[in-house]
Amino acid sequence: MQNELAFAKKQKADGDKVYDNMKKRFDDLLSSSSKEKNNLSQALNDKETELNKKASELDNIAAELAAKQKRIDELEALISKKDQAVAALKKKISDALTGFNSSELTVTQKDGKVYVSLSDKLLFKSGSYTVDVRGKQALSKLAEVLNKQTEIGIMVEGHTDNKPYGNTSGTIKNNWDLSVMRASTVATLLVEENKVDPKRIVPAGHGEFLPVDNNESAEGRSKNRRIEIVLSPDLGEIFKILDGVK
Repeated sequence: MQNELAFAKKQKADGDKVYDNMKKRFDDLLSSSSKEKNNLSQALNDKETELNKKASELDNIAAELAAKQKRIDELEALISKKDQAVAALKKKISDALTGFNSSELTVTQKDGKVYVSLSDKLLFKSGSYTVDVRGKQALSKLAEVLNKQTEIGIMVEGHTDNKPYGNTSGTIKNNWDLSVMRASTVATLLVEENKVDPKRIVPAGHGEFLPVDNNESAEGRSKNRRIEIVLSPDLGEIFKILDGVK
């Protein structure tokens, strides 16, 4: 009986030991599972916070893009309106100058501007910067349109061919001088005789340096000797919109 009791105690001790080991493993497993669950929950919370932040950033970007697109649409509409205004201006000037042929003057539209190119034969005698009567008539017709289009800027540009200026004993020493004086004379006529606002006009002389044709032929040189009146619309509204698109 003592031996059986001892054996029974040993079996109980061994059973208790197995039980304790299993309980410890079970407790460890529960603890580990809870920790992993907490870690997973925290990771999900962190990811949710990150996604919310990204969503907010995307909303801000979308709002900025929408605002820029609106300004771009406004800019395109304004440019289209300006192009239509320039085309209308070209037509008005062409209609006003119908009494002059293409060898005397041309009216063209380019780069958002209107170019009125007047031949030196229409305006001046050779080597002179005094405007002839017929040239004054053309400038008067042009001024009638310009005085009704007060938002248009006016650049008066003098151009020559590359043949050296003949008489250098007077005020004029070279082609550059001649182009400047011719541009200045035309600008003065527009202001003093035709009442164009002088604040709108900028005279400039380019001499022989901006030819439109080859100076090797008489015909080319004739085309290069000209006064170009460049008419530019006010671009202030466009620049305001461009400042907002960055």
